[in-house]
Amino acid sequence: MMIFCMPSAFGQKRVKLKHAEIQRGGVKDGIRTDKFIGDVIFVQNNTTIYCDSAIFYRTKNSVDAFGKIRITDGDSVTITSRSLTYDGNTKTAFLRKNVVFTKLGIATLHTDFLDYDRKKNEARYFNGGKLIDSTNTLTSKKGYYDISTNMASFKTDVVGENPDYTLASDTLQYNSTTKVIYFRDLTTVKGIKDGETAVYQNGFYDTNNKLSSITKGEIETISYKMFGLTYFLDDVKKFYKAKGKVVMTSKEENTTIYGEDGDYDKLKGVSKVYGNAYVAQVDENLDTLFISADTLLSIENEDPKKRRLLAYNHVKIFREDMQGIADSLVYSSSDSTIYFFKDPVLWSAGNQLAADSIRILLNGKNIDKIYLVANSFVISEDTLKNYNQIKGRKMVANFKGQIITHVTVQGNGESLYYMLQEPDKKNLSDTTKVVEPVFTIGMNKIICSNMKINFKEGKINNVSFYIKPEASFIPPHELKKEDKLLKGFKWRSDQKPKKEDVVKK
Repeated sequence: MMIFCMPSAFGQKRVKLKHAEIQRGGVKDGIRTDKFIGDVIFVQNNTTIYCDSAIFYRTKNSVDAFGKIRITDGDSVTITSRSLTYDGNTKTAFLRKNVVFTKLGIATLHTDFLDYDRKKNEARYFNGGKLIDSTNTLTSKKGYYDISTNMASFKTDVVGENPDYTLASDTLQYNSTTKVIYFRDLTTVKGIKDGETAVYQNGFYDTNNKLSSITKGEIETISYKMFGLTYFLDDVKKFYKAKGKVVMTSKEENTTIYGEDGDYDKLKGVSKVYGNAYVAQVDENLDTLFISADTLLSIENEDPKKRRLLAYNHVKIFREDMQGIADSLVYSSSDSTIYFFKDPVLWSAGNQLAADSIRILLNGKNIDKIYLVANSFVISEDTLKNYNQIKGRKMVANFKGQIITHVTVQGNGESLYYMLQEPDKKNLSDTTKVVEPVFTIGMNKIICSNMKINFKEGKINNVSFYIKPEASFIPPHELKKEDKLLKGFKWRSDQKPKKEDVVKK
């Protein structure tokens, strides 16, 4: 027997049978039921239900369908499953087992439990689902798909797969038309090719154009980490910007750069941080070296000799055994050398060192030598506030540990150093109550093209002269004001940076 019923006019409220090969009817518990078998078709407005068999509850306006089930809604939505309950009053389809929801040309959703609400235009799953489109595959335990906007929302154990990356989250959204992912909770993204890992709080990622705007997150590669409050990422140009409390860490160099804003050009291997910027190089055995500047630039390279840290404008450095200022700085980790340019001044082992440019050579993390090039000037202050001074064209200050041992002067050498009468420490006992005062015996003035000044316990001990030295000793009562300072003398202890001047809050 063939039953055929035409659907009513547009906007129908009742579910209507359109076709079935066999019909069986009856009443159970006072409820009229009709069972249909073979090529069964029901319609309600633009929704059509196809199945192998069904039970139709006319009074409840609902259908239980079995076999190969297919629902079409307009010309864009198709759903298949093995089991269906359809409520014609609420216009809700409850689909179970091997459910495949397809938005034509947009995306396909696979699950075993799907509730399709035609009034809300929403498909919702709650026991595991997978959304697939031309770009991404996203799975989660719970989620729903908005048919009108093509926005999919995922909740609990969210996993995303893409040719370029994988991601994991608890909550995110994805627009299958625009191909934009919206991060709604902590999300971890891992690059397939480069192993890069990023953790984001929220924001979005345009998977078509590979552009991101992220709020609060951390990016990590094999060689570095970057943290910021907001990010703007361009995966095509491989250019990344971070703003707000930026922290960039080089794992290989054991160096961390801090600042308000940061840029990273991955193709060029250049990182730039600015705005209260400072860098901390940590050493397990010695104090950390801090460097601050208006702008800090880190240059990566496969060749260690080409790696550089550059600092521009208002440079300050601080370590317990060394402090300094300059206009600009270059640090080469491969040869353990720090270069200072434009009016640099260093303070180390009680000495102020200045020149047109300065170069520090580190041995391990200790200062080995300090090279002063052009207009070199070394000053130290003794216990009586006298200024011992060494001046020359070029100088090399040699250190052992944290103590200066000797300074060699090359060209136009001049030196002033004071001789002091100090109490004999060997003759002093613990019971000595009266200590003889320290006083100045006189001042040695030396002019010699090249010379070597030896230090003992950080103080000038003796001088070796080369090439026609001119030396004189001036007793205290003959010292005039103009004799006490070499030309170009400038004591700049007020500019010596403290830790809090370098490490920005």
